Amino acid sequence: QVQLVESGGGLVQPGGSLTLACGGSGRSLESFAVGWFRQTPGTEREGVAGDGTNVFAQYYRDSVKGRSTIWRDYYKNVAYLHMDDLKIEDTGVYSCAAIEDPGKNVLAGALADPATYTTWGQGTRVTVSS
Repeated sequence: QVQLVESGGGLVQPGGSLTLACGGSGRSLESFAVGWFRQTPGTEREGVAGDGTNVFAQYYRDSVKGRSTIWRDYYKNVAYLHMDDLKIEDTGVYSCAAIEDPGKNVLAGALADPATYTTWGQGTRVTVSS
């Protein structure tokens, strides 16, 4: 089983940028689909971005499209989420999640669904405020 640890959260001003990292240990993330989710108090967890093992499987939430990028460094076994032009509504606890998918079966739409994933990190808090 893979273990996930997020880092990179913090306080950012509106319009700023940040990069979150999701470090994997125990297994290579290369055979896992990975997703980033966020949650604020009183709301359900929502998918922000996802990257599948299928080269065509990638997902971005509409509100972050064009200002966010998800990618991986397979050598470091880390998945990243970079976000530009941060908005107050981007505030939340960001968690990464993974599901083993060597068969490349997880499609783009499933990457946004928390129920797709079996392993979660503990989360890192992002606060966008002036």
